[in-house]
Amino acid sequence: MTDRNIRVSSLNHSSVEDESIEIVERKGLGHPDSICDGIAEAVSRSLCQFYLQEFGKILHHNTDEAQLVAGNSIKKFGGGEILKPIEIIVVGRATTIYDGISIPVIDIATKATKNYLRETIPELNVKTGVKLSVKFGEGSGALQNVFGSLGNVPLSNDTSFGVGHAPFSETETIVLNVERELNTNFHTKQPAIGPDVKVMGLRENDKLQLTIAAPLVDRYVDDMHHYQDILHQIDECAHDLARKYTEKDLTIFVNTADIYDDPSNVNNLYLTVTGTSAEHGDDGSVGRGNRANGLITPNRPMSMEATSGKNPVNHVGKIYNLFSNDVANKIVDSFPPTRIKDVSIRVLSQISAPIDQPHVADIKVVTDDGNPLSEAEQSQIFDIVDANLDSIHTITDRVVSGELYTF
Repeated sequence: MTDRNIRVSSLNHSSVEDESIEIVERKGLGHPDSICDGIAEAVSRSLCQFYLQEFGKILHHNTDEAQLVAGNSIKKFGGGEILKPIEIIVVGRATTIYDGISIPVIDIATKATKNYLRETIPELNVKTGVKLSVKFGEGSGALQNVFGSLGNVPLSNDTSFGVGHAPFSETETIVLNVERELNTNFHTKQPAIGPDVKVMGLRENDKLQLTIAAPLVDRYVDDMHHYQDILHQIDECAHDLARKYTEKDLTIFVNTADIYDDPSNVNNLYLTVTGTSAEHGDDGSVGRGNRANGLITPNRPMSMEATSGKNPVNHVGKIYNLFSNDVANKIVDSFPPTRIKDVSIRVLSQISAPIDQPHVADIKVVTDDGNPLSEAEQSQIFDIVDANLDSIHTITDRVVSGELYTF
């Protein structure tokens, strides 16, 4: 064992699955907040790739500030139009000159933003439907100095913490996978569904309700009857997916704000030109949506850090959140399926300390039978956390390659 401050303990209380009320939310990729998260992360990843290609290492940057100001549109069956473009403001700090070489940070960020929007919201015309502003400055001297390392280990750029948990509850699994299914396989078959899908799960004891907000792209919808038919398809898809994970009493609601009194009044429907509410009325910001595990889980410990866009080398607000979720799953996987019911991890940094030496790594475990962990089991968990801190630098590579998601 090392001298790292790793604490492992058993909790003598019920797990999330045993609570009478559980709430879980997932904002889809086209949600205004998720758009900002995705842009921030895409810009950071592009900068990392450029720095690595040109200089062999990632230079200091943080791109975790992006704002979206909603546009305006007229929607109608068969296709509407954008009246006012969505405004996106990308702000950050980055190394713009290194070894006397000027780095085209603005161009890199602009290209990354436009490419991400084209991939994520294909119905959005980036040339005419988006007003983009990109502003970057240099980071503070102190933070650039901390970007250095002790040996091969980067130094923490902040005093911050990350959290994670495993395994996902049944409700968490369903909420995450329903959104993903609607935005992938279902969308392939039914292009009318836009990417701004939001899923809210409420479990009350053995009753599970899913409330789904799903924008439809107006040019793929003929009339009110067609609109309602597509919503029925969404309901069936979500129901079939959820049934793979649960036998609970299941109720699904889709677009509950719709009013069908007037078949010609599209303003009472969740109809859009582009598939995102960002086109008409909904603003967005980095860090207001999904946490690093892809969900918003008020029944669990959470960090309010905006994970997306932070540099993946020494920004512990990013690294420790990704690390905590990753290690929590490894702990669960290392035990028999009937032994561990919940694992929660909190990892705290101290600015300028090596990132593999957290101020504390606190692991709390709820066992399936309620009996506390044995000394051998505590040692097993300690060793898993310790070994993963030894290799915490691999988080950087997995972020840059796109293997790890931040929202």
